[in-house]
Amino acid sequence: MTEAAPTTPPWTRYVALGDSFTEGLWDAPDGLDAPMRGWADLLAERLSARRTAAGAAPLEYANLAIRGRRLAPIVDDQVPAALALAPDLVSLVGGGNDLLRPDGNPDRLAARLEAAVVRLREAGVDVLMATGFDSADSPVVRLTRAKVAIYNTMIWSIARRQGAHVVDLWGMRALHDWRMWAEDRIHLTSAGHERVAQAALVALGLEPDAPGWDDPLTPLPPTPFTDRARANARWLRVHAAPWATRRVQHRSSGDGRSPKRPVPTPVEPA
Repeated sequence: MTEAAPTTPPWTRYVALGDSFTEGLWDAPDGLDAPMRGWADLLAERLSARRTAAGAAPLEYANLAIRGRRLAPIVDDQVPAALALAPDLVSLVGGGNDLLRPDGNPDRLAARLEAAVVRLREAGVDVLMATGFDSADSPVVRLTRAKVAIYNTMIWSIARRQGAHVVDLWGMRALHDWRMWAEDRIHLTSAGHERVAQAALVALGLEPDAPGWDDPLTPLPPTPFTDRARANARWLRVHAAPWATRRVQHRSSGDGRSPKRPVPTPVEPA
């Protein structure tokens, strides 16, 4: 029996847009002072590897995402910059930073997001979006859960109307394990980004690298109350307080930052 030929992903140039999630916080295989990697970089590696395995040219890839960005600058700045790079695949993920704020309105965000998706689709670009995470297990972020759920519903509707793809982050079972999350409890670990990269392959209609990509992890023993209390106190001091201070001062963690990979270059498979 002959082995099936590898499936060749049809995209030749992929541009990733968004905020810290797509920039790759905190997937730092080269250290915290080096550019982050993240799920979009991993997705580009997998797409490129499958292309070269089938005898096609490597995928070209750029990442314009910058941490802290709200949806408006993603749409107003990053989308035109992406179109100028002539991609045939764009991932457009944003709105999470807006929904963390009291004035975050899922209806307004969805309208802005759909206008951007329409612009990309009219240019002949395939679009990959993502839902928000399910924050039911987070004692603080879950206050935004209802707004995120509404926004997610609208994202699925946008995808249906515009012929786009969606990474179902809300439905990922593995992401309910805190081992998938970094110390700040908002961004993913390397393991979490790897799981999301697999979910992105599935969203694009491709086979994942492993069938158990979303299997839950083996449960850990319960954490003693005193350990949880210490961890919560540290989180408030090290992560929550600085974040709140930036909000009050109208500053962003991405102020003064530039995209880590502004020009499409071929991705050599890892």
